[in-house]
Amino acid sequence: MLDIKFVRENPDVVDKSCESRQNAHWDRERFFELDEERRSVIAEVEKLQADRNAISKQIGVLMREGKKDEAEAAKAQVSANKGRISELDEKRGAVEKELFDLVAAIPNIPHESVPYGKDDSDNPEVRAWGEPTKFDFEPKAHWDLGPSTGMIDFDRGVKLAGTRFYLLGGNGALMERALINFFIDQHVKAGFKEWWPPVITNYDSLFGTGQLPKFDEDLFHVSGGMYLIPTAEVMLTNIHRDETLDASQLPLLYTAFTPCFREEAGSAGRDTRGIIRVHEFDKVEMVKFAKPEDSMNQLESMVAEAERCLQLLGLPYHVVTLCTGDIGFSATKCYDIEVWLPSYNAYKEISSCSNCWDFQARRANIKYKDPSEFKGSRYVHTLNGSGLAVGRTMAAIIENYQNADGSITVPEVLRPYMRGLEVIKPEA
Repeated sequence: MLDIKFVRENPDVVDKSCESRQNAHWDRERFFELDEERRSVIAEVEKLQADRNAISKQIGVLMREGKKDEAEAAKAQVSANKGRISELDEKRGAVEKELFDLVAAIPNIPHESVPYGKDDSDNPEVRAWGEPTKFDFEPKAHWDLGPSTGMIDFDRGVKLAGTRFYLLGGNGALMERALINFFIDQHVKAGFKEWWPPVITNYDSLFGTGQLPKFDEDLFHVSGGMYLIPTAEVMLTNIHRDETLDASQLPLLYTAFTPCFREEAGSAGRDTRGIIRVHEFDKVEMVKFAKPEDSMNQLESMVAEAERCLQLLGLPYHVVTLCTGDIGFSATKCYDIEVWLPSYNAYKEISSCSNCWDFQARRANIKYKDPSEFKGSRYVHTLNGSGLAVGRTMAAIIENYQNADGSITVPEVLRPYMRGLEVIKPEA
């Protein structure tokens, strides 16, 4: 969430930011109407309070002077002032709520280093690692290799839960667990603290990270006004909601594995085959809390951490910077890491690493204090990134490590996590 003072003083910046994003807008005229009304109400209340205090002091004097009628009139005036102040307080509450809701719907301001663009076709490549895999035979897609090896069962997944769900069996289930443990182990070695959070969350947590109220239709609702999490980012970031951290703790590095649940509203017809875009998937997430002056460095190191996992797995990928038209609601800068998928003959997103500046911290009220540098407290900067999406990693392994006979070679770093298994063979 943006600072209301910032919006008031920089409306042209907000205009430009919204114009550069997809489907972003704000009601500038209504903002200034509400802002002026709020300040007018505050000014009137302050005047009434000053008058009340002055009149109250006069009442005692009038009583001592025997001016009972004048004292009673003064009391009546104090009572009237009190009633008017109560009315104005109620009005102020309504105005401030509308103003808060208006500002809460404005997306974050893209960092000055973010390139301008209309959509993902304008995302510039930063670097690439490895060469797109070449085969001396006709390669198959993971949606064919998965069933033939007994790793993925699409039909029974649909039978059990519906479209865009799938079932993992045998070595598919084994590889899923192997990837989760491998990713977590790598992040813990890099200094991240592992957490095991719930997968059901509340409105406040989703508001804090920016999913609500804007993206309600993308979420799975459960009873009691609760939701299934779309990403562990929600839980990890909100661990410190309404807390003030000590500067000596920063940066804080957190990681967690969770299943993730997304309605995928508006994605009809996109990536309908395979396990690239589904309603439930596993993901290992990274979250950081950093000082403002260090957050961009922490973003770069987060991207490097996700890249390291792909390099150890030997999967070709490239990194792109998201342009203004493709960047997420809460992010000020974002990199996508896209892994090579032969079935698409293209790179597909496997990790998105974002610096949210103080946008989420302001929504979730997460601050830090450093008495050696400043009085009071300031908002931290929050960062998040996939490390990595497990299902998409499995799809990439199946396709890039396939052999002419339909078998799949297990990446060497995964073998200790898969009982020493070196090759997954087709089922008879």
